[in-house]
Amino acid sequence: MRSILVDLSRIDTVLLDLDGTLLDLAYDNYIWLERIPREWALRTGVTHEAALHALVPRFRAVEGTLDWYDIEFWSRELGIDIARVHREERARIAWLPGARQLLSSLRALGKRLVLLTNAHPVTLAIKDEATAVRGYFDAAWSSRSFGAPKEDPRFWQGVRAAEPFDPARSLFVDDSPPVLQAARAAGIACVIAVRRPDTSRALRDHPEFPAVDHIADLLPATH
Repeated sequence: MRSILVDLSRIDTVLLDLDGTLLDLAYDNYIWLERIPREWALRTGVTHEAALHALVPRFRAVEGTLDWYDIEFWSRELGIDIARVHREERARIAWLPGARQLLSSLRALGKRLVLLTNAHPVTLAIKDEATAVRGYFDAAWSSRSFGAPKEDPRFWQGVRAAEPFDPARSLFVDDSPPVLQAARAAGIACVIAVRRPDTSRALRDHPEFPAVDHIADLLPATH
């Protein structure tokens, strides 16, 4: 039986991540671990395995910074039009199970819905074209608006200045441990982790946080 992790009567604002929370992270993992290394391998004349061996450390070196999420940065670094790759693969963009139902349910309950994403505005626009995800929200913010990623306290300072919400009556859901930790440090009362952000991969463990397999597990029990 599913345990109820959140008393929604105590929540006014729901702050939600995009990739790995609402949309299947399998898409992004395919882009960055399959498609882009394959293109880079063709450009440089190496195997896909050699491309991964060369690129993954470069990715990890900037993980948790704005550059990691910046397709313009990676287009310059790799000599690949990253936006083009995203547009060519947009058919792979998919919702996680039950995500739309949860959004509709929260809307019916009168909650304010705010999208908080590290996605670059161009990739956010491509994903919105494929899913119309922004239409579910009262507001949508990319970390570029605040000059810092969600892992950084400056992001949360920016969100607090831009969004009229009470952290003590807010819920935040994400799949990234550093982001979840930053949200907790920013005073968000209810912080929930997603254990299966990528439907093609195994569950992740989040020992520090209450967690659900999919965000749909937060649907009200009466749904």
